[in-house]
Amino acid sequence: SLNSMVTERGEEIARIQELQARAAGTRPRGELNPILLKPKGGVTSQIVVEGRPYRDTTVQEYYSKFVPDEAPAIIARNLERLMRSNDVVVIEGAGSPAEINLRGRDVANMYVAKLVDASCLLVVNIDWGGAFAYTVGTLALLDDEERRLFRGAIINNMCGGGGTIGPALKVVEEMTGVPVIAVMPHLPSLYLPVEDSMDLELNEKNAGETVVAVVRLPMISNFTDLDALSLEEGVRVVYVHNPSELNGVSAIIVPGTKNSVQDLLWLRETGMAEAIMKRAGKVPILGICGGYQMLGRSIVDVHGLEGGTSAEVEGLGLLDAMTHFDSYDKRTVQVTGSLVPGPGGSVRGYEIHMGRTEVGDGRPLFSMGPDGHGEGLFDPEGLVMGTYLHGLFDLPAFRRFFLSLTRGSSDTRTTDIDHDAAVEISLERLAKEIERDLDLNDLLGGEENGP
Repeated sequence: SLNSMVTERGEEIARIQELQARAAGTRPRGELNPILLKPKGGVTSQIVVEGRPYRDTTVQEYYSKFVPDEAPAIIARNLERLMRSNDVVVIEGAGSPAEINLRGRDVANMYVAKLVDASCLLVVNIDWGGAFAYTVGTLALLDDEERRLFRGAIINNMCGGGGTIGPALKVVEEMTGVPVIAVMPHLPSLYLPVEDSMDLELNEKNAGETVVAVVRLPMISNFTDLDALSLEEGVRVVYVHNPSELNGVSAIIVPGTKNSVQDLLWLRETGMAEAIMKRAGKVPILGICGGYQMLGRSIVDVHGLEGGTSAEVEGLGLLDAMTHFDSYDKRTVQVTGSLVPGPGGSVRGYEIHMGRTEVGDGRPLFSMGPDGHGEGLFDPEGLVMGTYLHGLFDLPAFRRFFLSLTRGSSDTRTTDIDHDAAVEISLERLAKEIERDLDLNDLLGGEENGP
């Protein structure tokens, strides 16, 4: 996953695990996501172990060395911690439990379930089509030991009453021996983060005159930073791939990336860099994390940590800043502070990045921490700003300031909605629906320990 966040202890975990922890009413922490893979481009990914960067690996190295030699011990010790300190542990798989091409090498699905003899549920999204074929086919591809763990299947995201599928559910049970224990309805307008970048264009929200263009970088990460903009009426967030799509937009955001060097080269190769630079002083331009690094004068990667080979790459030059990649260390910390320009106001979020950025002339964008140190840069003439702060839109202050630059300083119409509060409302709505349609007492009955 390239959508990650930072826990109170400074551990990096996937955003979806943080959301699940919040839904379960527990504290996000490293053992909830003991192994995290972050693609860097091509066949290379960074392995994050228990919230800390471990090393880069190719796909072949991951499956031939890391999975058999190191993953089992990492999984076992974190699972043991969770089972020791909780009455119920929910284990979510990744992809499909029946990836037969990875049999013997997949540690994200049935391997963990078999470790603790977990009661398993197969959840199928009927909105994608082929739900019954997926259910029957998946269960058929499992071996006998794996199949016996499944207590039921759930048909999810059913539009309408679902009254026409009753006979099909019986056929599924007759063919597999596994009952369909619930049909969950489609719940419109849930405000929850999107997990997969492949869904970005499908989730472009709202219609309005204020169009915020987000550059769709090849290695885009932490795009959930932008979710809170959809809380504002009349604001439309779109993801753009080529220069012509920047025509007429109200603002530009260069988001985070797992590979600043390669995505900076992509900006130049596609003409996006020139198109962004031409709009400085005309529309607000914001760079977040890797996007901030790209808006500076240059990125120096002497050890090839980003690009694979030692390089110094010229940035867009819109901010007086230079970024050095001289260590594999990663800064992961939760932070709070206040907005420096405009009317001020509180901000909160987290930093999660490699590289250190040296800044020259310019005003800081934020004042952070008890000591009030400056963070980020703001060029009021060019309307260009950059920051390492993920989650900067979650509170109203920065949303209000950023959107005021698109509408004129006299127009600051924004909501006072807190992003986290909006997520909590949707989680509570989802929980009530699950409680109504799924017999949790029966599902958890007789489970004295563990999953």
